[in-house]
Amino acid sequence: MNPEDVQKMIQAGLPDCEVKVEGDGSHFEAIVIGEIFDGLSLVKKQQKVYATLGDKITNGEVHALTIKTYTAEEYAKAQKLMVK
Repeated sequence: MNPEDVQKMIQAGLPDCEVKVEGDGSHFEAIVIGEIFDGLSLVKKQQKVYATLGDKITNGEVHALTIKTYTAEEYAKAQKLMVK
């Protein structure tokens, strides 16, 4: 799999979210931004993203996935902290 494939799968499962994926082979990092995450625990947020990949994780096509989830407001704050 490539980052574009992973991005398309997450985007299809969470259509109201902005999705950015980087990686190679079977190791990826996804940043997913959407209001769907508002008020959810970290575990619930990650479960929503994992659910979009179906059997790709269990069959090993996606071996490792680092997930960062944000609401738009949280992402804006995180970006400001990164710039400083």
